[in-house]
Amino acid sequence: MNPYVHAVLAALYIVAVVFVMSTFVDTPALEGTLLLPVAMLSLLVLSVAVMAFLFGYRPFQLYFDNRKQEALRFFATTVLTFAFLVAIYIGLLFFAASA
Repeated sequence: MNPYVHAVLAALYIVAVVFVMSTFVDTPALEGTLLLPVAMLSLLVLSVAVMAFLFGYRPFQLYFDNRKQEALRFFATTVLTFAFLVAIYIGLLFFAASA
């Protein structure tokens, strides 16, 4: 896979998490239970693992194969692509707020 795919997968993962959260968080039956905090903490741990894989696995693999420049380029490209996608999200947020 290439760094662009990793960045897009990270962005799509976030969209999926937000969709699921917005669907279930306002459920009155879950208020006052331990299920919501347990689910939130579990989701945090899962998200850290997914993002660590998407952002770090391939660069670490390249680095330990003694391809340090390629590892740095892969990581930087992934982060910059993700930053571009975040900028698009923020732009859409401002556009929706002003409409």
